[in-house]
Amino acid sequence: MALLLEHEFKPLPADKQIETLPFLEAVAHLPPFFGPGLHHDPVKPAVQLLWEASCRPLEHPPSKDCLGTPIVYSPVKADLTGNIRKIRAVYDSNPAKFKTLQNILEVEKELHGSAWPKTGATLALMWLKRGLKFILVLLQSISDGERDEEHPNLIRVNAMKAYEIALKKYHGWMLQKLFTGSVYALPYKSDLLKALEKGKEVKEEESIEKIHQFLTRVTPILDAIYEMYTKMNAELSYKA
Repeated sequence: MALLLEHEFKPLPADKQIETLPFLEAVAHLPPFFGPGLHHDPVKPAVQLLWEASCRPLEHPPSKDCLGTPIVYSPVKADLTGNIRKIRAVYDSNPAKFKTLQNILEVEKELHGSAWPKTGATLALMWLKRGLKFILVLLQSISDGERDEEHPNLIRVNAMKAYEIALKKYHGWMLQKLFTGSVYALPYKSDLLKALEKGKEVKEEESIEKIHQFLTRVTPILDAIYEMYTKMNAELSYKA
C-alpha cells in the first residue's frame, strides 16, 4: 500500500478541528491512484472504474476503459479533483479565515444564507467526503477479509458493501442499476493489491497491514467531517 502511505494525513486533533490545507494536500494525492494516474498500469482501468463510479460528474458522457468496459455515469456532482479544486480556491482566497474545514462551513453559512449548504466549498466537501467514504469502506471490507467464498479473489462483495453504505441512498433507481452492473468489471483483489504496491510482488498480509495503517489514520478524520456536517445541519439527502 505504498501509494496510500506516501502522503499521510495529519492525526485528528483533540478538538476535531481539521486544518484545511494539510487535509487537501493529503487528499490531493489520492486521485493519481483512483483516477487517471495509472494510465500505464494494467490494473488502472478497473481501479479507475471504482472511483469514477462514485464521484464522476453527471454531465460527462460515459467513456470506456482499456478493458473496453463502459464506465458508469456517476451520480456525484463533481469528481474528486474538482471538489478539491473548489475547496482549495475558497481556502486560497483567505487562508487565515478558512484555516479549518469548520471555518469554511461557518463562514459560508453566513455568507450564502438560504442557499447554504447547497453551494460553494460546503457542497464540494459534502461530495468529497462521500467519495472518500466509499473508498474507505471498500478498503476496510477487504482488510476485514470479507469475500465471496465461491470467488474469493473478486471484490464485488466489498464494492457493493461500500456502495450500500456510502452512496446508494443518494442515487435514483437508474444510477443504482448502473452501478450494480459496473461491479462485474472490477479487478481481482490480487491485482488491486499489486497496484497499491506500485506493481511490486508483496505478500497479501503485508498489503492488508498497510491498508489497516491507512484506515487507522484516515477513518477518524472522515468521521469527524461527517459529525461536523450533522451538527451544523449541512448534510443534504437529495438523490442525484
